[in-house]
Amino acid sequence: MKRIENLAKEREIKHFSLYGENVAKVENEKGRKKGKLVLVSAMTSNKSGIGKTTMSIALADALELLGKNAMLALREPSMGPVFGIKGGATGGGKSVLVPSDEINLHFTGDFHAVAAANNLLASIVDNHIFQGNQLGIDTSKIFFKRCLDVNDRSLREIEYKIGKKKVVTGFNITAASEVMAILCLCEDLQDLKAKLGNIMVALDEKGKPVFARDLHAEEAMTLLLKDAIRPNLVQTALGTPALVHFGPFANIAHGCNSVVATKFALSHADFCITEAGFGSDLGAEKFLDIKTRILGKTPDVTVLVVTLAVVLEHGCGNLEHGFENVKKHIQNLQEVFGCVCAVAINQHANDDKKQLQQLEELCKNLNQHTFVCQPFAKGGKGCLDLANAVVELSKKKSSLQYAYEMQDSVQQKIEKIATRVYGASKVEFSSLAKKKLQLVKRFGFENFFVNVAKTQFSFSDDKTKLGAPTDFVFHVSDLEIRSGANMVVAIAGDMLLMPGLGKKSNYLNMKVDKTGKIEGLF
Repeated sequence: MKRIENLAKEREIKHFSLYGENVAKVENEKGRKKGKLVLVSAMTSNKSGIGKTTMSIALADALELLGKNAMLALREPSMGPVFGIKGGATGGGKSVLVPSDEINLHFTGDFHAVAAANNLLASIVDNHIFQGNQLGIDTSKIFFKRCLDVNDRSLREIEYKIGKKKVVTGFNITAASEVMAILCLCEDLQDLKAKLGNIMVALDEKGKPVFARDLHAEEAMTLLLKDAIRPNLVQTALGTPALVHFGPFANIAHGCNSVVATKFALSHADFCITEAGFGSDLGAEKFLDIKTRILGKTPDVTVLVVTLAVVLEHGCGNLEHGFENVKKHIQNLQEVFGCVCAVAINQHANDDKKQLQQLEELCKNLNQHTFVCQPFAKGGKGCLDLANAVVELSKKKSSLQYAYEMQDSVQQKIEKIATRVYGASKVEFSSLAKKKLQLVKRFGFENFFVNVAKTQFSFSDDKTKLGAPTDFVFHVSDLEIRSGANMVVAIAGDMLLMPGLGKKSNYLNMKVDKTGKIEGLF
């Protein structure tokens, strides 16, 4: 590894603070470059994932090998999946971020800062009520929840008392908190403070909203987050710079890294490689419909990552049937959003060569630039053809189309995402969701973004519907208003914002020896 201060100086990064030899926090500065933006998405996932981060890292390394100046802008790992099912989020094989252990465990404390600021606000709400409740907060209408960056199903719903008044609430995982969403979408410290002040925490006894600014909470919250807002600079094993900053969990959250980090990378590199969680229906949709509107930049190229094993899963062993899922993602990116696309088949060591060739031909039959890549086994060298294609495709003019317009109502936005992107025939709202839609309209929040929380295993809200289901009803069970992030979260089906650990979670494989060496983290 290069010393991180040397890497920073090589890339003309002027202002940074060291966190040991291998990590630095960078300031919100603007470089001299106007980089191309490359978005990496994927087909519908299984529990093990598609290898999107690994592919992103390898693509950036490949661009460097071609003599291009590249920088990654990736999402910061949550410890929920690290100890749960998917494991770490720093790539694999020869396409990894270093130092992987530090990045996956606590890192620079960003997530702890988010949880502290989030839970401080929850505590301020409780204290205000305890100290006399001058704002007249209705204790049955407190919307703001606490958070924790560990999977813990017992905290999904909790009950406690403030004096003699009972409060029923719960915890979200930190990645799904409103404070996380705000940090991902804010542009600087002052914008962060204003957005924190706009968080609607509850309703008063007259049914009017109570905001964090009414409790004078935004200054103290910003104080806790003043370092967390600064992106983290690390590197790949090849020495390509990477900014790792916020934004995991595209199934229940925004699912993209911070606007601040992406802008930084675009102004310090010829190519910024970024990822959005899960598929075109989740992270990519949110990246395109939400983040690009704030970023002021749309992708020059979008790469769709595909794996043979997961295609076969979607087809219950039949490759052509499973390919319908890939086809739907391609249609979303090209026809719904108007992206310039390439397909990257993530080759695994045990893939059948004939089936791999058949998958490649099916992609090419859709007039796709398709490449079989080996990011895990060969690193950047396994993605050189893809990198060459990205360079050429980035010269084309892209014209992004949105799934919805901002002037649409929140209900219309949800319906357009469900029908245009997921393939649903209609959307059904529960009675609770309908009541929340009325609140959205009453409080003037119709111009907000929509963030759909749904299963990552299907285009629908039912994880058993594999492939590319059509003519299904999409069920919205609840809405959460995130006025600080200018966002309404639509919760589909039985989706939960606090995961639980599984029977065979990753923590069972982890060991640390007397020297502090960690095994089994990935």
